[in-house]
Amino acid sequence: MGILTTLRNAWKIADLKKKILFTAFIVLLFRIGSTFTVPFLNSDAMTGIFSGNTLMGYMDMLSGGALSIGSVFALTIQPYINASIIIQLLTVAVPYFERLSKDDSAEKKGRKKLNKITRYITVAIALLQAFGYYKLLGASVMPTDSGFESFLVAASIIMTLVAGSCLVMWLGETIDEKGIGNGISMILFASIVSRAPELLSFCWKSITDGAWYLALMVIVLGVAMFGLIVFMDSAERRVTIQYAKRQVGRKVYGGQKQQLPIKVCMTGVMPIIFAFAITSLPATIAAFFPNSGFASFIEKYFGQTSIIYMVVGFALIIAFNYFYIAIQYNASDIAKQLRENGGTIPGIRPGRPTVDFIMNTVNKITLFGAIYLGVIAIFPYILQAIFPNMGNIALGGTSMMILVSVALETVKVLEAQMIQRNMPSVLD
Repeated sequence: MGILTTLRNAWKIADLKKKILFTAFIVLLFRIGSTFTVPFLNSDAMTGIFSGNTLMGYMDMLSGGALSIGSVFALTIQPYINASIIIQLLTVAVPYFERLSKDDSAEKKGRKKLNKITRYITVAIALLQAFGYYKLLGASVMPTDSGFESFLVAASIIMTLVAGSCLVMWLGETIDEKGIGNGISMILFASIVSRAPELLSFCWKSITDGAWYLALMVIVLGVAMFGLIVFMDSAERRVTIQYAKRQVGRKVYGGQKQQLPIKVCMTGVMPIIFAFAITSLPATIAAFFPNSGFASFIEKYFGQTSIIYMVVGFALIIAFNYFYIAIQYNASDIAKQLRENGGTIPGIRPGRPTVDFIMNTVNKITLFGAIYLGVIAIFPYILQAIFPNMGNIALGGTSMMILVSVALETVKVLEAQMIQRNMPSVLD
């Protein structure tokens, strides 16, 4: 089912139509909010801070340009993403957080408490990033006559940025609760789409300046990456399941073969988002010490075109793939359900051997999918290192991965909800 067909069919269902409109409204509020600037900032003096291949280029892309104009949403969803990473790591390492994440009670008190802790950590991270952003701006802050006035200006800028980050977090959670798709992904989707005119402008400028091959390279790579992403999103390994025959009265049940699909990229785009959230931390720390030797060191060795940046980003993408599989895919439960329903994998004994077989298969497929994600995310940076004047392309490569993945995931959510709503009429 195509994307347009899915949207058209979903639009015909009243409650899905309301969810789509609600999500669009929240996204619109986010983009409107991104145009309001923080008080006491000189926007003209900020022009050169984020131009070119800077340390903050990736974060500016994720904010849809809000960071470079000093918007109240400059920090966007980044603090919430970092807080989510911390919480998910804690659910694996700390038994207390693991119990909270596995709370199956009707009230979901454990999950609610975990969400509350995530919000607190988000505020703490937003405070640190806002302070670093304030230090990075330096001369862009309006001058004052006294130390107390300087303190008030700094406090106003920092608290405005923190409040904006908290509001973006609330918008994302509202989409999760009442809209369509993942809130974090939808906010990122809106931010990246807002940068499309920049990429089109780059292509047009390349053509008018005689460097038409750059524009052609952008188009060819974009089409190739789009096709590869769509193909890999549907790629899966199918494990054959044989069900034993059962006789109940005069009827015989079972005896047929079915397929257990294991997706190559079951983690979606989140490993890339989380990996680059981690790789942006050195830039955030360096922002506390502008025009220092430490900042120069970070820009030299952790810049987007440095070998260290690419290797660390590639390794983190692979690591987060396995991390997500570990917390989302439970081979023991699958093996238990197969055994209870009389299903077996041909040549594999039920029980522990089945669990080991499924995990080995998942690990092999995950490695292939993780390498694919890493190559998709890192290749544009390699291209940028070869062609320095293609700075926007590195951001375009990562953003296309996010755009396509979010679009496909949202379509799948819509299809699942349409099937769920049509189920009663099928059973009648």
